[in-house]
Amino acid sequence: MEFLPAWPLEYNTQFAFGLLLFAGVLGGYLAHRISWLPSITGFMAIGILIGPSGTDLLTEDALSLVRAVIDISLGLILYRLGLTLDLRAMVHDPRLLLTSLIESGMTFITTFGVLVWLGLPSLLAGLAAAIVISSSPAILIHVAHEVGAAGPVTERTKEMVALNNLFSFFAFSALLPAGHLAAEAEQSTVWLQPLYQLLGSLAVAIVIAAILVYVARLTRKASQYRLALIIGAIMLGLGIADALDVSALFVPLALGVVVKNLEREDLVSNVEFGEVFELFFIVLFVYAGAKIHLEELATLGWVALALVSTRIAAKWLTVYGMTRWQGIAPRPAAATGLLLIPMAGLAIGLAQTAETLFALEAAQLNALILATVAILETIGPPIAGWAFRMAGEAGAKVGFGETADGKN
Repeated sequence: MEFLPAWPLEYNTQFAFGLLLFAGVLGGYLAHRISWLPSITGFMAIGILIGPSGTDLLTEDALSLVRAVIDISLGLILYRLGLTLDLRAMVHDPRLLLTSLIESGMTFITTFGVLVWLGLPSLLAGLAAAIVISSSPAILIHVAHEVGAAGPVTERTKEMVALNNLFSFFAFSALLPAGHLAAEAEQSTVWLQPLYQLLGSLAVAIVIAAILVYVARLTRKASQYRLALIIGAIMLGLGIADALDVSALFVPLALGVVVKNLEREDLVSNVEFGEVFELFFIVLFVYAGAKIHLEELATLGWVALALVSTRIAAKWLTVYGMTRWQGIAPRPAAATGLLLIPMAGLAIGLAQTAETLFALEAAQLNALILATVAILETIGPPIAGWAFRMAGEAGAKVGFGETADGKN
């Protein structure tokens, strides 16, 4: 009977997206039953369960269908993070920039040294060290909302995470010529491709930000459309980045930074995303859990553990030492360093970029970063929740329709 569908049924985007949402809500609910466990852990655990490493209910093909939604989710989160970086304020207080520069440098140097000592080629070790400078804005923002965190540690850490991601992208871009040379690319590609990626991404962000701020001024009396304008600008930026083959990771982050420092009336930067933002978090972290391959952890487990341990030590010790030197009390100083531990979206994106550019040469890098992210995404949310409580800032405000204790 020709009118009946073929069997087995083929996945489509709507089914895959709906399954991510429904499964994520279930995982988040189960996590909420444990008072100290952030819902992100539940999202990722359910993702592992239904993903290729678990029951394979969501196959690799099904996950590829929702890739565009994941890019939009990450873009929104990176944009929100970029808004926290006020360059004008940083000029008057350069200590934060100094702390972030030293911390990023120490993270790069120590992780590079450990990976070379473990036998990785210098190029792959350098790319991995550049990538692990980054920190996860998604985990930071979501856990902060979930526990109702607000205060100087929360705001300072958001700025440091934004700087971490900027420095990670810059360091990664600086190493791309060496990667092209190793892959025996043409000289024009060796030197111009990284420059094109960096300047092209920044140009797209500046143009989109200028248009967004201008249109927001024109329509200032119609504030009900402002969120739609922002989401439209982010999606437009992501689409142009894809069309021009520049970084879809750097564009939304730079877009947030440019908007924050371009506008004078806070028409755009003060817009709250509301509960709709939770939907993007759920999908992103269930997807992240489903993409975790347990066999990669088994294969690269010791190297990934060494990388994770070195990265945590470098970030925490440097930030703690610098913030204590600046007169910050021990508990807030310790909490700030702990909040930089989670790592996720940008790291995966940069590793996949390297594999796309250098093919087989970066396959080991991609596997190592995925294994590292799997560990940090698992331990990161509980550590972040604990750090906010250590800083005394949990429960200071309510977010996403939750009570001040962080539970629905």
